[in-house]
Amino acid sequence: MKSFSTARSLTAGITTLLMGTMILGGCSSKASQDTGGDYIGPAEITIADGKMTPEVLLSFGRLSDPQLSPDGKYILYGVSYTSIADDRSCRNIFVCNADGSGKVQLTKDGKSISNARWSSDGNKIRFIQGGQIWEAPVSGLGTSSASLGTRKQLSDVENGVGEFSYSPDESQVMYVSYIPSDVKSPKDINSDLDKAKAYVTEDLMYRHWDNWVTELPHTYVASAANGMIKADNSIDILGGPDQKFELPLMPYGGLEQLSWSPDGRFIAYSCKKKTGKEYAFSTDTEIYIYQILTGETTVILMGGGYDTDPVWSPDGKKIAWISMERDGYEADKTRLMVADLTYGGSSEGQNANPVVSNIRDLTASFKYNAASPAWSADSKGIYFNALVEGLQGIFISYPDSGNMDRLTADDLWYDFGTPFGVKEDGTLLSTYASMDFPTEMVSVLPGNGPAGKDRIVQVGDENGHLLSQLASHETEMTMVKTVDGKDMLTWILYPPKFDPSKKYPAIEILLGGPQGTLSQGWSYRWNYCLMAHQGYVVVLPNRRGTTAFGPEWTEEISGDYVGLNMQDYLSAARMIKEKPFVDKLAACGASYGGFSVYYLAGIHGDTYDCFIAHAGIFDEKYMYYETEEMWFPNWDNGGLSEYEYTPGEVGPRGDGVTFGGMKQGGSPWSNLPKAQRHYANSPAVNVTAWHTPILCIHGMMDYRIPYDQGMAAFNAAQMMGVPSKLIVFPEECHWILKPQNALFWHREYFDWLDRWCK
Repeated sequence: MKSFSTARSLTAGITTLLMGTMILGGCSSKASQDTGGDYIGPAEITIADGKMTPEVLLSFGRLSDPQLSPDGKYILYGVSYTSIADDRSCRNIFVCNADGSGKVQLTKDGKSISNARWSSDGNKIRFIQGGQIWEAPVSGLGTSSASLGTRKQLSDVENGVGEFSYSPDESQVMYVSYIPSDVKSPKDINSDLDKAKAYVTEDLMYRHWDNWVTELPHTYVASAANGMIKADNSIDILGGPDQKFELPLMPYGGLEQLSWSPDGRFIAYSCKKKTGKEYAFSTDTEIYIYQILTGETTVILMGGGYDTDPVWSPDGKKIAWISMERDGYEADKTRLMVADLTYGGSSEGQNANPVVSNIRDLTASFKYNAASPAWSADSKGIYFNALVEGLQGIFISYPDSGNMDRLTADDLWYDFGTPFGVKEDGTLLSTYASMDFPTEMVSVLPGNGPAGKDRIVQVGDENGHLLSQLASHETEMTMVKTVDGKDMLTWILYPPKFDPSKKYPAIEILLGGPQGTLSQGWSYRWNYCLMAHQGYVVVLPNRRGTTAFGPEWTEEISGDYVGLNMQDYLSAARMIKEKPFVDKLAACGASYGGFSVYYLAGIHGDTYDCFIAHAGIFDEKYMYYETEEMWFPNWDNGGLSEYEYTPGEVGPRGDGVTFGGMKQGGSPWSNLPKAQRHYANSPAVNVTAWHTPILCIHGMMDYRIPYDQGMAAFNAAQMMGVPSKLIVFPEECHWILKPQNALFWHREYFDWLDRWCK
């Protein structure tokens, strides 16, 4: 068996206005912890007539976080099941043989279990439940009687534990907990006002995505041999509660942003050591190396944008990470970087800090984005994922030679996830999904050249009992000519039992992001298979701004929201409407896709028969004033420049500099031509041309695109006499996460489509 160090990609999750594939649980890891209740098991349902419904979609088991045992014989993983009646989901843990056989459920708890990990000897399993770390022996592996023994609580941390990771020799543990932020409550200011409720701040980033930032994650290190893990016997590697930084970075980061050195003496981590306005306008994170013995921290100073996902090579001689070159541009190309490490210098022996040298970009000649780096056991290769021409494959780069190989064939219509192990015979273990099935584990068998279908073997079958009852449908990959003569990859899904001699309504999906990709992923809300099963032809154009076709295609959208990418949508619409089997056409999208709906509503003529916008941007000027991650509109709204600092007369900050204010960038007051054009063409400008039925949906806890944007769009439609409907979810954020809310969302979505397109 071979194991290796892995990291889940943060950069895959930080695309700001993404479509939203998350569901059930919270938008942040702490909020997503199940509060407990009765056990929820797998759904045993009969599907009538082979038709997928929203209820069926919510019945799928959601497999996640597989972990190969130290001896390579078994896989530990979690599955979440949903109860619509109880309006919650619950995650329990399972084990199976490495080929997927012999599945055994180890827990049947009514409170979710997460972060399950093997001990180094494979005899115990550690996990998070109720915000604390637990451990239990495991016996009977490889048999149907495999079970967990008596559970022992290992931590008692007052503010709770989000995630944990043991050092390679298991003598230490690092874990995520929480400190107060600079956002104050009334009782923080006036102790006698303990019942007053308010948020008080004097700087930006006081709220983020779905929550008011009243606390920040910090990462701690504790000895695993000193009894119960508590705050008072742990070390905050950022230096204590006065350091108001996030580790890991919110809202998507986890312990994949930290990595143990093989000898356990160091922790590499990714951190944006900025607060307030500086944080709000910058994506500049760096990779730091923390020495546990001395508390010293060194930095691999790159400048620029996000540096994330650090992973040590097993031999300790190299470190790899993902890097963006430009500060403030969160959709910049993600490069796979590697550097050499030596431990000499003036401090020899145990106190020697690693010296970083020979930093190089292993993907300099590779135009696509790298994600989720993971070292091979021999330290000679780095596995990574990349979306290439609309499909996510697995690749390996060899730092010493600079060579790179694709391990999965480019004609496989799957999106492959992060590899989580390699068996003795060279079989690679990973996950995969498609538009037709949710995440499952998969083996990539060894052989010459990229693995095709003959070398892709599914490991286990979590949802086969449901998928086997569904009627089949066809998916097509086609190229649509754009107005400037380029080829745009477009997916088309046809309804089951499709008959080209009949007429069908169609849905064109307008992608969020705006940077992202319509690939072969599975979503629990924007589920294209579900849409096809409701009798719709589903059209998914990878318009300008999508990320799987190289930087030029991606960057043509920045500062040009109303230009070529809108023409790309209209090109795809013309293509599908020319088909003799298409009758009416709807356009639907979320986030930036919602912006696209609102903009197209004012310019489309008679192209579309109805619209649906979820969490969309309606007024670009007020969106700039309302949102939180200021780097995003500063760059994408046509500024393409950094915020400005000036020496201050108001008073020095900690670094002797005072924030001088945003002078230009992509602000509404900018005199840069692209920014002025951007705001002059906000969707709100064209409401007098609206005439097509429109459904506006928003969550009141959405702080990325605040909900009054959806209200304003609906109000405008009403005042224009346009048939319109508004749905506001008071307890939801940028996504719709609670099961019953999700079911209502789906029912209203299809009700609106059916009303105007059938």
